[in-house]
Amino acid sequence: MTGRSEAWLRQANSDLQAARCTAQEGFHSQACYLAGQAAEKALKALLVAAGITPPHSHSLERLVEVLQSEGLRLDGLRELRLKPLTRMNSETRYPQGDEAPADLFDNRDSDLALATAETVVNITAAELSA
Repeated sequence: MTGRSEAWLRQANSDLQAARCTAQEGFHSQACYLAGQAAEKALKALLVAAGITPPHSHSLERLVEVLQSEGLRLDGLRELRLKPLTRMNSETRYPQGDEAPADLFDNRDSDLALATAETVVNITAAELSA
């Protein structure tokens, strides 16, 4: 693991912890956003470790595709449902019409986002430690 990839992973873990704290306080849309950021930064840590400049993309599916195109076998990531977490990147931050994200996301959403992000971060950490 390089210093730079380690920094990406540390930030992913920090975002994940912030997401947990935020969810516990009832700020579910913000927790979903932070969980998505944690997953994104973890995947970008893998890209950096592989010597790949991360694309300017928030799409978790796209990041996994880039990793796979580079020959990394990440079966656990392919099995995850990443699209909902990717969609939360913007849906949790900006009002849709006259509805605020704070009114649209609840504990079920943040629980799902956290579980997915934790899995991505754990798979990444294991891959980087190998």
